[in-house]
Amino acid sequence: MAAHRKSAHRKPKQRPFTGPAARTAATLALAGAATATSASGAGAAPAEPAPTAAQVRAKVDRLYHDAEVATEKYNGAKEKEAAATRAVDTLADEAARRTDRLNTARHTLGSMATAQYRTGALDPAVQLALSSDPDTYLERAAQLDRAGDRQTSLLTGIRRQLSGIARVKARADRETEALAARRAELQEHRTAITTKLADARKLLATLTADERAAYERAADAAHGGGPAQADRSATHADRSTARASVAAPDSRAGRAVAFAHGAIGKPYVWGATGPNAFDCSGLTQAAWQAAGVSLPRTTYTQINAGQRVSRSELAPGDLVFFYSGISHVGLYIGGGQMIHAPRPGAPVRIAPIDQMPFAGATRVA
Repeated sequence: MAAHRKSAHRKPKQRPFTGPAARTAATLALAGAATATSASGAGAAPAEPAPTAAQVRAKVDRLYHDAEVATEKYNGAKEKEAAATRAVDTLADEAARRTDRLNTARHTLGSMATAQYRTGALDPAVQLALSSDPDTYLERAAQLDRAGDRQTSLLTGIRRQLSGIARVKARADRETEALAARRAELQEHRTAITTKLADARKLLATLTADERAAYERAADAAHGGGPAQADRSATHADRSTARASVAAPDSRAGRAVAFAHGAIGKPYVWGATGPNAFDCSGLTQAAWQAAGVSLPRTTYTQINAGQRVSRSELAPGDLVFFYSGISHVGLYIGGGQMIHAPRPGAPVRIAPIDQMPFAGATRVA
């Protein structure tokens, strides 16, 4: 009896979960453990530190430089695209002219065939036998022989025309493919430029007003002064131009330098060659164009547009290049100074040439 009461008060034994219930319990347990671990780890993980103003400025400078590199590639691709467009148009005109000549030859041949059909019903010997005027017939027969020679010549010419048109169309197809590739390349560089400039603007927006002002002052110092300096330079442009023209080695260099002085204060716009805005190689190209000299469009082609000169030999009008990739160019004006289009937001201005990594110089031939 006592044993019965003892067992009556004993707790029933817990049976373990099995089957779906067991899997559900295990899942809940694991989820709870993961949540607890995440919660404890969240507080321990250090937050990503915001970039310092100096880091932001360095990134912005790099983006501007990369955008200028992409701009010169864009300028080169644009030249190639324009050349491919001209080639396609020229071939289209040539194909049209050849087709006109072919149609004229075909019309002439058709007229001759029609005339022969009308007069060629009888054998020539029969026509001679029946003719009341053999002399006249013989004269006409000679004309027919000459017409036959002309017909043969026309047929030969038509075959040549067809072959020529086929060749022109094949060239046009190749040039059209090249044009499509150039346009794709152009779009790629355009996207790279706009993306890098947009990223630079976003980074600058993270700076405080004071930090941004400090960045602009530093950038202006690196590129030769700010808008106020550009305005002062523009005010004295006439006097500076006169002095620079006298110092230039020849009249053409003097005209190029004078043009560059006249562009001071105009905005930098990538891909622009004037008259109201410029990028760096667009400015030097326009300056020498004003002197009657045609320069290539890009920095990396302009450096080969004349005679290389050392830094110690520089004279007004020389082209001065910067960075290892030859991605920037200015027009030397003497006294260690140049006129250049620096970057977006910085207008054409006078700057010292020692503010950027010097890569070489060229005296325009």
